[in-house]
Amino acid sequence: MRFLNSSARFLGVSTLAVLGFALPALACPDVGGDPTYGDVRLSAGFTPDPHRVSLSAGGATNAASCISGTEGYVADNPDVDFYFSGSTNSLTFSVTSDADTVLIINTPGSSWLYSDDASGLDPSIRVPNPSEGLYNIWVGTHSPANAYPDATLLISEF
Repeated sequence: MRFLNSSARFLGVSTLAVLGFALPALACPDVGGDPTYGDVRLSAGFTPDPHRVSLSAGGATNAASCISGTEGYVADNPDVDFYFSGSTNSLTFSVTSDADTVLIINTPGSSWLYSDDASGLDPSIRVPNPSEGLYNIWVGTHSPANAYPDATLLISEF
């Protein structure tokens, strides 16, 4: 898992814009977009555990062009908006798929989390002492939008 900070990238892009360079429009993951597979609202102690969401992975947005330290292609809008309430020791977000997938999460504190190949080709992110609030979740692939493999997002307290 990597914690990413986009402020350094923002400063670099701002500097180029001030100097008068033309910048191409980048399609980036939109934390305010409507989630493709809906909202999930769970409180600490939820059952069944893990909570499962079936989805299609991937998209046309190259995450690496917007979020430093990531790779993979995701949809513009989140796949799932996960709202968590309560207190627990940890939350684990993981993906199972026959394809090689990546997992990107924007936390309630606006930090970006990324995982690739944590268990074979499947990504997994463990968040110790998770904050209450909204987690925007994207499940991506390593190739651009030419295939959307089936995947399952798993959310667990264990």
